[in-house]
Amino acid sequence: MSELMNNPLAVSSDAFFFEKDKSQSILVLGLGNYLMGDEGIGVQVIQEMSKMELPDYLDILDGGTGGFLLLSCFESYEKIIFIDATMDGRDTGHVRLIRPRFASDFPSALSVHDVGLKDMIEAVYLMEHPPEMSLFTISIDHISPMSLELSQPVRSAIPEVIERVFNLAAEMHAENN
Repeated sequence: MSELMNNPLAVSSDAFFFEKDKSQSILVLGLGNYLMGDEGIGVQVIQEMSKMELPDYLDILDGGTGGFLLLSCFESYEKIIFIDATMDGRDTGHVRLIRPRFASDFPSALSVHDVGLKDMIEAVYLMEHPPEMSLFTISIDHISPMSLELSQPVRSAIPEVIERVFNLAAEMHAENN
């Protein structure tokens, strides 16, 4: 137990979200089901980013399969970058940036967590001050239940997604200053 307490990665997300001033921070929120192969790419990107040194204005969160439990994030951050898989018919591993202005602007094929994410986004747009949201999608062509493995084209997209997230976050941060 003491070993767990000394591990800097073992921080309660509640403590993190209540204690840190996020007024100048940007949240990168990876979505997906880690146990469904390529569908978990958003979570896998966050895991890769957790191994990196991040700018002080950038926070990362494994959002899992989304849903209303994430609403507190939308109240805390003014800018959020999503990372998620989509079955949009593009080549597997294709990375695309979408800057949705309305919930209907989110892709219709956000795989198995589509309903939860869409419902959550609808609720966010009812907030008095919804955050600025950007979405990086990674195209997938299938879901592999009970698999932790990513296909090679999707795994190969991780460095591009991370680079583009860093670039977009730097632009967003510069706009604040």
